[in-house]
Amino acid sequence: MAFVQNVPFFSIILSMFSGIISSVLPEKQAKWLNTAVITLVGAMSACLLSYMLKVGGSYTFMMGHFPAPWGNEIRAGALEALMALVFSIIMLLSLLGGRKKLKDEVEITKHNIYYILTDLLLSSLLALIYTNDLFTAYVFVEINTISACGLIMIRQNGRTIVAAVRYMIMSLLGSGLLLMGICMLYDLTGHLLMSNIQESVQQIMQDGSYQVPMMITIGLITVGLSIKSALFPFHAWLPDAYGYSTVSSAAMLSSLVSKGYIFLLIKIFYRVIGINIIRGSHILNVLFVFGLCAMIFGSVNAIWENDIRRMISFSSVAQIGYIYMGFGLGTEAGMVASVFHILMHAATKSMLFISAIGLTDASNGSRHFSELTGSGYRNKIAGVGFTVGSLSMVGIPCFAGFVSKILFAQAAVAHNAPVKIFPTVIVLAISTILNAVYFLKTVIRIYVPEKQAYEKKQGYLFFRLSEQKLYGITIICFILLNLVLGMMSQPIVHIIEIGLQNFS
Repeated sequence: MAFVQNVPFFSIILSMFSGIISSVLPEKQAKWLNTAVITLVGAMSACLLSYMLKVGGSYTFMMGHFPAPWGNEIRAGALEALMALVFSIIMLLSLLGGRKKLKDEVEITKHNIYYILTDLLLSSLLALIYTNDLFTAYVFVEINTISACGLIMIRQNGRTIVAAVRYMIMSLLGSGLLLMGICMLYDLTGHLLMSNIQESVQQIMQDGSYQVPMMITIGLITVGLSIKSALFPFHAWLPDAYGYSTVSSAAMLSSLVSKGYIFLLIKIFYRVIGINIIRGSHILNVLFVFGLCAMIFGSVNAIWENDIRRMISFSSVAQIGYIYMGFGLGTEAGMVASVFHILMHAATKSMLFISAIGLTDASNGSRHFSELTGSGYRNKIAGVGFTVGSLSMVGIPCFAGFVSKILFAQAAVAHNAPVKIFPTVIVLAISTILNAVYFLKTVIRIYVPEKQAYEKKQGYLFFRLSEQKLYGITIICFILLNLVLGMMSQPIVHIIEIGLQNFS
């Protein structure tokens, strides 16, 4: 075994132990340890991705070299390495972009706790990406939930505590359904290792035995992870959780947490149940309908919002709908489009949250659109970042969102069933128009000439790039990441295709 194949294990363990070490460190040392660990995990993930592209395929890594059922396994391929790399980059940029604001949002005595939660969040996301064992996956799902809840409520005001309670209630409901599904699956197959479960499931379906319990199991797992990833209509907790938490927390929660659950669901579809059985179970038709509804209702709610952060939050509801709509198509092209959309949305939505805080700081801290008039002039780098993110979400060429929408359209047109072609194309068009309404409306407002902005309000602050160098570098990196996804999409799509084939 090559040394680089230890990267998944090292990444998970390193993230967990950095959280433990941070508990006894002061704020400054915890901050630098957190930054160093995320950077190191990203660098290791890049090395693993390069290695997997050279050798091809995938491999398994037995924890402690004990086979199942005593030990558990990690499985890594090009797609897992790509997801780990992108998640690490986005987490690092989200933390750097909101670092200055964190001093105002969280008590200084709790900063090391914030970095502990971030380390645990990273370790849980990496475990969901790499694990080949369902029980291990469930354990890290709960670690992910606790970390995310802590990141929401650490700001400690009335709204964040209420948002955290609502998030915890819905997450526990989803976790309970997921655990019931895993227990039933273990009862039916006698295994927790993904590859072993798939062999038993194939045998069950061939024999025609226990088919009804198997369909119930598939439904429980799918609904549980759908609730945890805020699929419509289980999204009520999302706007407050993203809208009132710290800016770094909002960027990480919107771009990473829900995507970890969705990626686990993809692995279960392919490597636990088998994608052919999933297609025959009709659960994808249910996801298709809810995905289409999310695309419309999420965008409509975003249009009616007068708070820029809640508007961005409701946009996440619509974008999660895109992902599940791609699942619902039931084709390889639809799944590829959904996985690419996970990457696009993660890179873009975090940039929008980080940019939005720069605009609100230039508007006396107000998040209402009436106060944001002309803020793109007062904080130029934040205005540019928000504009690029908005153009990407609308689907303007050269940006990642354009590629994502093209992939969904191609997957829909190539579908064999007209009953899915026409709803997909129509809703995709309507959703794009709605995206343009609320995002471009905001871009126009932040670039209204400054004289009009001062007619009603005086005393706004101006922010120069030289005064916020770290923030400016973060926005520039986000823009470059979006352009890379948009203009170099073909190699990334190829990695996704190879990864899904390896899953099968």
